[in-house]
Amino acid sequence: MARPAGGGREGLSGWRAPAILLATVAAACATAFLGDFQFDDGRVIVDEPAVHSLPAWWASMPGIRPLLKLSYALNWVSGLGLPGFHAVNVAIHLANALLAFALFRRLGPRRDGAALAGALLFALHPVQTEAVAYVSGRSTSLAAAFALASVVCWLAGREAPRASPARLASPLLFAASLLVKEMALVLPLSLVLVEASFGARPFRWRSALRATAAHWAVLGAGAVAFLASTAYARLLERTAGLRAPGPNLLTHLHSLAWLAGQTLRIDLLNADPALPAVTAPTLSSAVEALALLAAACLGIAFRRRPAGFATLWFLLWLPAAGWWFPRPEPANDRQLYLALAGPAWLVGRGLASLLSAGGARRLAGAAILAGLAAATAARNLVYADEVRFWQDVVSKAPANARGFNNLGFALSRRCRIAEAEAALAEAVRLDPGYIRARVNLRLLREGEPLAPPSAGPPRCGPAGEPGRAVSAPSVSSPGQAGGAGRGP
Repeated sequence: MARPAGGGREGLSGWRAPAILLATVAAACATAFLGDFQFDDGRVIVDEPAVHSLPAWWASMPGIRPLLKLSYALNWVSGLGLPGFHAVNVAIHLANALLAFALFRRLGPRRDGAALAGALLFALHPVQTEAVAYVSGRSTSLAAAFALASVVCWLAGREAPRASPARLASPLLFAASLLVKEMALVLPLSLVLVEASFGARPFRWRSALRATAAHWAVLGAGAVAFLASTAYARLLERTAGLRAPGPNLLTHLHSLAWLAGQTLRIDLLNADPALPAVTAPTLSSAVEALALLAAACLGIAFRRRPAGFATLWFLLWLPAAGWWFPRPEPANDRQLYLALAGPAWLVGRGLASLLSAGGARRLAGAAILAGLAAATAARNLVYADEVRFWQDVVSKAPANARGFNNLGFALSRRCRIAEAEAALAEAVRLDPGYIRARVNLRLLREGEPLAPPSAGPPRCGPAGEPGRAVSAPSVSSPGQAGGAGRGP
């Protein structure tokens, strides 16, 4: 593969750039260890027997996302508890930062300064916190790790002999990514994109497809397994009735526009936006469609320029399956995890110029990175407990009835009864037909627990004093009891 000619190492040769990257990202992620198990963590980890031992995991196979569940099982049997789960999530994110650095170095001149700046932007953007601080967010970060490793190995293999280990490892890593999460299905196309943007001129489809043939074979095998899986068939059956094809297309288009906005407005990050379904074409949907089409066309036309490649990478790694399969949640932050690599690489090139310029421009570049690191550290704290999480949600989406219902549930678990009642009443006011919220409010007013007896809810006194509650379990999951959870 052709590599653009370029400059030197900018004083960051050897171990310096990776060391700076790891130290900075680790410092920003330290607050992720303060998070509790939350919402779907209960359903897929805490209350899921299949991940509580390796024999149980094996007995549950074949099943959906086997490597992801294996990682949960290994965490569970390690005996390290919640800190162990957080440590693995942070380690995966650090590995992804290094893989992004390796990828960026291969996408242009071997200037470690530009690659380092891009990798820092990728790892420090606060939108990435959902894949790190939220334990179940591992589904995205772990799949991204295998996908990034596959792309890096493929690039290394293109420069090595035909039987090189890197060339052989790339499709195997792609298969591993698919066994973690289905989002990796676009990886063969991303390799074609790299070939079209940085490969020999003129670009030839036949040559690109031949160079990625093993990956297409893996994708074909994955498609056969998907179609033969009864577990996936049941999943599709459950989601088929969510939205008709037309409204689903419009809803997914709106969710992509919302995701693009999340990369820019870090002050408005919302892990549970509860985007409404779009049932009919509107002026907004027409503008969104035209913007998406224009971005794709410009990206294709200028694919050999950094902005074109970054745009196409971003669009490619947005949730592709949403065009065909309705999702209960059209959008969430972690869908941006790997897509962000494209814009981070592009902006990192400019940021590296600021950092190497000296004076006020260097201070400005350093301030950008420091601001992102601080924002990430602060964003991690939103996941400290369910009360804080849902308070953040409703503060940014005051019309989110489900957010108020789940906030009321979480507050009731802390014996904050008056606040819980107010939150549940607000959920009912926002959506009078919201049965779950109405039932929760009735139970609360009757003095009943908002969770089944097996969950061991705290029993509060008449005034709801925490001091009069019996000890509560360390885990409560809205998805399991009175609240409404979100899919992984």
